[in-house]
Amino acid sequence: MEEHHHENGKCEHEHHHVQPTSHIEEALKKYNLDIKDEEVGAAVKNIIAEKVHENDTLEVKKFLMGSVELTTLKTTDSETSVMAFTEKVNKFEEAYPTLPHVATICVYPRFARIVHDTLEIEGVEIACVSGSFPSSQSLIEVKTVETALAIKDGATEIDIVQPVGSFLEGDYETVCDEIQQQKEACGEAPMKVILETGCLKTAKNIKTASLLAMYAGADYIKTSTGKLEPAATPEAAYVMCQAIKEYYDETGIQIGFKPAGGLNSVMDALIYYTIVKEVLGEKWLTNKYLRLGTSRLANMLLSEVIGEEVKFF
Repeated sequence: MEEHHHENGKCEHEHHHVQPTSHIEEALKKYNLDIKDEEVGAAVKNIIAEKVHENDTLEVKKFLMGSVELTTLKTTDSETSVMAFTEKVNKFEEAYPTLPHVATICVYPRFARIVHDTLEIEGVEIACVSGSFPSSQSLIEVKTVETALAIKDGATEIDIVQPVGSFLEGDYETVCDEIQQQKEACGEAPMKVILETGCLKTAKNIKTASLLAMYAGADYIKTSTGKLEPAATPEAAYVMCQAIKEYYDETGIQIGFKPAGGLNSVMDALIYYTIVKEVLGEKWLTNKYLRLGTSRLANMLLSEVIGEEVKFF
């Protein structure tokens, strides 16, 4: 397992050898894993019915624009298309100087250099999906090399997928070891661990996977790759935010949250914002700790903020 130390807003990691399974189980015992899917469903329904409407404001939509990780992860992506994609972010500041720019551009590792060389806007991170995304099924040596090369080429953040098969088999040692090794390959760059919640099925599994990822070095936990159905759901988000809160209460370490996949409407974004606000509170309502992984939402948010349909991105 790994300890995080946050000083001056930076996250420093002390690396240890992965602890044996008994230590992992001891860590998990500190948390409430006796959670029922029906109770989660009821709590989410309640939040949506009672709280979302108060966040349906222009200010919140502007904030959410600044939390978007503008994503292109297509088989047809090329250097030309990714350069054009990045140029749109450059031009956004000129076109809409009063609006927040996106938080991140998210691409495959082979395009990190293109984004790095094309991006002109300060404060936009370059995220790469790495570690044999989206399946996470290559050898750990390949995963760590891919991550290290993405960083070398200019990635400032890394998104990996937990080894889902190992998790479902109950092999938590492998899960933690792989996450930890990839965190070491990231160096100073923040790492997001994708749980692929649609494969985990139960609230208990989602909470367990969240805790393992955080203990093993995740700086963010992320719902989904967007390549499988179901992707992000409000119920999965609720459970992950509960895990982040309990982990923060236990360790004092603040972990970020990223719903991704299936964010198809502005209302979807408002629901995730509201869940974060209700479960985690104001401290998480910054574009550092709340990110939205999407390719289509940026235009929708922009259209609502401007008051007419805009297809800028």
